[in-house]
Amino acid sequence: MKLNDKAAVANALKDLGLYLQIKGENSFKTRAYDIASERIAGLADDLGQLVAENRLTELEGVGASIAAKITELVNTGKLEALETLKHEYPITMLELLKVPNLGPKKAKVLFDLLGVGSIADLEAACKAHRVRDLKGFGAQTEEKLLAGVELARRTGTGRSLLADVLPRAEKLLEHVKQAPGVKRASLGGSVRRMRETVADVDIIASAAEVQPVFEHFVKHPDVREIIGAGDSKASVRLREGDLQVDLRVLPDEDFATALHHFTGSKAHHIKLRSLAIDQGLKLSEWGVHRGDQKQRVRDEAELYAMLGMQYVPPELREDWGEIEAAREGRLPPRLVEARDIVGNIHSHTTWSDGRASLLEMAQAAKAMGLKYYTVTEHSQTSSYAGGLSLDKMKAQWDEIDAVNEQLEGITLLKGIESDILEDGSLDYPDAVLEKLDVVIGSIHQRYSQDEDAMTRRVLNAMENPHFQIWGHPTGRLINRREAAPMRMEEILDKAAQKGVAIEINGCPERLDLKAEHVRLALQRGLKVVVSTDAHSVGELHQHLPLALATARKGWTTAADVLNTRSAKDFVESLRRG
Repeated sequence: MKLNDKAAVANALKDLGLYLQIKGENSFKTRAYDIASERIAGLADDLGQLVAENRLTELEGVGASIAAKITELVNTGKLEALETLKHEYPITMLELLKVPNLGPKKAKVLFDLLGVGSIADLEAACKAHRVRDLKGFGAQTEEKLLAGVELARRTGTGRSLLADVLPRAEKLLEHVKQAPGVKRASLGGSVRRMRETVADVDIIASAAEVQPVFEHFVKHPDVREIIGAGDSKASVRLREGDLQVDLRVLPDEDFATALHHFTGSKAHHIKLRSLAIDQGLKLSEWGVHRGDQKQRVRDEAELYAMLGMQYVPPELREDWGEIEAAREGRLPPRLVEARDIVGNIHSHTTWSDGRASLLEMAQAAKAMGLKYYTVTEHSQTSSYAGGLSLDKMKAQWDEIDAVNEQLEGITLLKGIESDILEDGSLDYPDAVLEKLDVVIGSIHQRYSQDEDAMTRRVLNAMENPHFQIWGHPTGRLINRREAAPMRMEEILDKAAQKGVAIEINGCPERLDLKAEHVRLALQRGLKVVVSTDAHSVGELHQHLPLALATARKGWTTAADVLNTRSAKDFVESLRRG
């Protein structure tokens, strides 16, 4: 059976890499499968054609061995190496790797010695105190693993990362727009509000006739099954990720109010409906009525104006004070947009753990219309991520100079993502840091410190005059690791005092600082950077919109963002003292 589903092939390669990690294969080999998985998932070309033409090795990061496995998958629908490992280890072993503080090596030890092959097995072993007696574990590790099980269950709510859902949702939306008779169509729900995680997808469309739109919709190749269809709504389930998509089709005169209603949030709507009643109006997905008279509403801006308010952008509709601000005219007149960003902040290349060369990343940033690109590899303490020794850093400076000579229209800035060490000091001596254009300070290790220790750690780091940008501040990984315990408002007060900028990191699993904390930062007059934390060319494109979405949810304007400024002004704005 042929398998030309890129997502399925990418997932199989990723699973193979995880199994090999459990088995103890070297990190270079397992990382190769991760890279190949990403290449296939982001492939624009037809996978079956690449296989047929024997061109897989033209893809960056896909060598002959992995190309052969992809070919096997596409041609037979199975991968023998993966099937063998599935017989050796239960499929639930991969779920174990989602438990914080449990890596592949420890998972294998638990499986070999205790028969732990699932999250339920791990919970039972920890509660029976069988883990603490194993060499290299202990009572404290057992307690952390038990807490990790609770976190894995709590975050495993069936909600997917926005970054995983958004491209599929946008593809389906374009498909709906091509349906017969469709006048207008838009995404709704939590996807349109750009929530960090998404349970399902809502699409709202207008057309005179409903059935032709439904018939077109369900024929999309990503649709696995039709859940149901009524007079105005059709629901399907997608092949990848068991994701449900609901399409609503209404007359065009109801499009604006239906879009508004199905965008949400529920809390935002409840408060708006109450305000409408106070003004003698009734607000629902079927329109705005004054008594029996239906009011004409052409778009959402007109709806808000009818209620005597500023327009509230979709990202802000969470009942976090936006309604009160809109009534008083206090919402920002314009939130930051992609066209405002002129510099890429925070990226990694093959000098550390990135997957593209410095030149490739710079060329991609230039093609995006950006004017400068900060070179910020991992620092020496992060040796596991290829962190730069002093000698490597100085060698990279030479390459930066060479690329700046070669490329016109974009400037490379010398920087580093310096680890904030356990005591709050930064990697590298001040004599090195002062030579850099950009210094991002980030925590990558020892997240287990308590609130007092973690708070002191960051406060101490901000005493260093070379610490310019606080990178992915809380260290959270959505659905995998909770934010580090720290007194955020105290730290933000210190950042404002010291002139430290705050990063809004667009990595899909981070989206850190989260929107609520972005607002706290802006209320203190802090400046932010909208960054990609990109490790590949594809991530430059994928991560920037996510960082922008988080910034917008935090009420950020272009004036609040340092990388809306020219390279010269950006560097000058980072200088402290």
